[in-house]
Order: sequence, then C-alpha cells, then structure tokens
Amino acid sequence: MDIKVLGPGCPKCQQTEKVVKKVVAETGLDATVEKVTDTMKIAGYGVFLTPAVVVDGEVKSVGKVPSKDDVKKWVSR
Repeated sequence: MDIKVLGPGCPKCQQTEKVVKKVVAETGLDATVEKVTDTMKIAGYGVFLTPAVVVDGEVKSVGKVPSKDDVKKWVSR
C-alpha cells in the first residue's frame, strides 16, 4: 500500500503524518508512507488545500487532520 501525506510542512501537515504513521505501526500494515512537499506534485493530485492524504492514488482527505479511526477505515481492505 502506498500512502502519501501532502503538505508543505505546516503543523497540521506534521500532525497528519504522525497520525498516519501511528496507524500503520499499530496495525502492522505493509505500507509506504511518503511526505510530499512539492506544491506542483500536490496540485497534480487536484489538491489545493493541505494537509491531504492519498491512499493508493486516491485522495481520502483534504484540509484537515484526520482521526486515527478515519485512517484505519482508509487502509483496511
């Protein structure tokens, strides 16, 4: 599974990355978490408000820090 956290590095972006990494660690999920800070790459996902979370190419959240429960729903198969 490929998870991307999109954002320039603001506090909310950092918190989003922590939440995502915590869920991956707690669930033992085989996933790669990547932080994307390049604004052109972020815009390439159609995202213009950060933080955002992309799971396997699908935008799941934009403009807010997701809860652990939200992330768990996105990554469960």
